[in-house]
Amino acid sequence: MKFVLPGGTGQVGTVLERALTGAGHEVVVLSRRPARPGQVRWDGRTLGPWADVIDGCDVVVNLAGRSVSCRYTPANLQAMMDSRVDSARIVGEAIAAAVRPPRVWLQMSTATVYAHRFDAPNDERCGVIGGSEPGVPGYWAYSVEIAKAWEREQERARTPHTRKVALRSAMVMSPDRGGVLDVLLWLTRLCLGGPVAGGGQYVSWIHEHDFVRAVEFLAAREDIVGPVNLAAPNPLPQRALMRELRAAWGVPVGLPATTWMAELGAFALRTDTELLLKSRRVVPGRLLEAGFVFDHPQWPQAATDLAHRIRNRPRGRRTGIRYAAGTSRADSGRRPL
Repeated sequence: MKFVLPGGTGQVGTVLERALTGAGHEVVVLSRRPARPGQVRWDGRTLGPWADVIDGCDVVVNLAGRSVSCRYTPANLQAMMDSRVDSARIVGEAIAAAVRPPRVWLQMSTATVYAHRFDAPNDERCGVIGGSEPGVPGYWAYSVEIAKAWEREQERARTPHTRKVALRSAMVMSPDRGGVLDVLLWLTRLCLGGPVAGGGQYVSWIHEHDFVRAVEFLAAREDIVGPVNLAAPNPLPQRALMRELRAAWGVPVGLPATTWMAELGAFALRTDTELLLKSRRVVPGRLLEAGFVFDHPQWPQAATDLAHRIRNRPRGRRTGIRYAAGTSRADSGRRPL
């Protein structure tokens, strides 16, 4: 099949392009700064010649959006909102204008749309949408509004011949340099990979292999529309996730961090504590109901697999991949962690 990946230069796009190309599919990446063959220039806001690659393709997977790994200043939050809504809008316009529109449009979303909670998991049917939880920083609600606006823009697009699915993705764990797992391992190697603020907040995650398989599964199915959670079926508290990661890497000690220590660390890394402190207890209800079987449902086994692959990856300089939906160093203008 022919896949088009708007914003496909980030960590998730790299994972997806690598796997789809390896499986024999044709993959075209839309980037603000194309750097190699197979990438086409677009600005993520306006129609242009790039729309020709969507006309006649089979699947669009829109990954575009400004990196979430940044300080949550008003300007950055607005940039997150605009980059997601604008790109979803213009992808919808390109699909609507196509003579041969794609069969399916998979639109990246986020598990952050769900409420900060500890008591029960969030699936697509019974999950609580966030935004009004007591006792959490007020600006966390804006992250939920971004996710809702992102999905709403896809919903309102007039693409009657193209099936639409919103991918409410958890953190994609891959061995790529600069990704979220790379950051967690960096902390682990410094013996800083302990519980943060008690470590009771849930972490939802998905192994890169299962992420790709889920995308292929959703592209092939004709009966699934709307939001779908892309997360392993067993989220776990942050303290347990880091404990198993330390075990996989062979680090016996992980020093704990209080909330204020996490805030200092986030400030130094130019990121935000919401990424560490929000409890994202998300489960893949619709995928499981549709018969999808995870190859990596449990974190201990997934962490062992990923650690082994990282130890055996070729040595080289950092790639600058970010763990946003689709924003790379080149697109964001920011240095990698």
